[in-house]
Amino acid sequence: MAFTAADVKALRESTGAGMLDCKKALQDANGDLAEAEKILKEKGLAAMAKRSDRATGEGRVVVKQEGNKIAMVEVTCETDFVANNADFVAVAEKAAAITLANGKSEVTDEHKALIDEIAIKFRENMSVRRAAFIEVGSNAAAGTYVHSDNKTGAVVVIEGSSSDDVKVFAKDCCLHLAAFTPAYITKADVPQSYIDEQKEIFAAQMAADEKMASKPQNVKDGILQGKINKLLAENCFVDQNFVKDDKVTVAKKLEETAKAAGAKLSFGKIELFVLGK
Repeated sequence: MAFTAADVKALRESTGAGMLDCKKALQDANGDLAEAEKILKEKGLAAMAKRSDRATGEGRVVVKQEGNKIAMVEVTCETDFVANNADFVAVAEKAAAITLANGKSEVTDEHKALIDEIAIKFRENMSVRRAAFIEVGSNAAAGTYVHSDNKTGAVVVIEGSSSDDVKVFAKDCCLHLAAFTPAYITKADVPQSYIDEQKEIFAAQMAADEKMASKPQNVKDGILQGKINKLLAENCFVDQNFVKDDKVTVAKKLEETAKAAGAKLSFGKIELFVLGK
């Protein structure tokens, strides 16, 4: 079956493949556009498999909300040129819409199929790296935030009230998370292995300090615990000084907000996506 220049153009527009590749695919498919597109897709997927070990340090985080349902996804690629391309941005938005529709905090086959299509076009290693789905209860407030560079996103749910003031605080907590990117939410989330490792490091540092040698063991123990407490406060969200009022911790600000709202508040679901971390 013969094919025309218009067929080559149409195939190129639909697949993003090069002109010579389109001509070859049409030849192999005897001019059948659908078959040629299938051939190019199969070749493209094979090429992508070879690129699967290439670093994907660029991309974007997308948050999408509909009513009481919120989705957040991290979609990665190799270059910032692609990360800011309108087609890639559109696919990232679609990935968030998929998560919103399926209600799952996981990367699905639908996500993978979506990425395969655009990865072939751009010839870069890409993925939907992770996804989160949050459903906000009737007596709760949620805040969302994506930083201007689209590389950091946060969702915070506060249980106990859906008032406007609580919604503002939830949004401020998202800003805090994006600014300080704490490793943990509370001290209870910190692995004991990490604490033990840090204790060993601090103990070794203290042992090398001549001024510490003459101090009683109970004093040394107190100093060591103080160092651990300080470290945890710096790395745990609720114990950090609040981004909009550094005289109080996040936990204290929650108490103040609860008192003003006349409600008992607590943190519900908290999600922080930082590109590549």
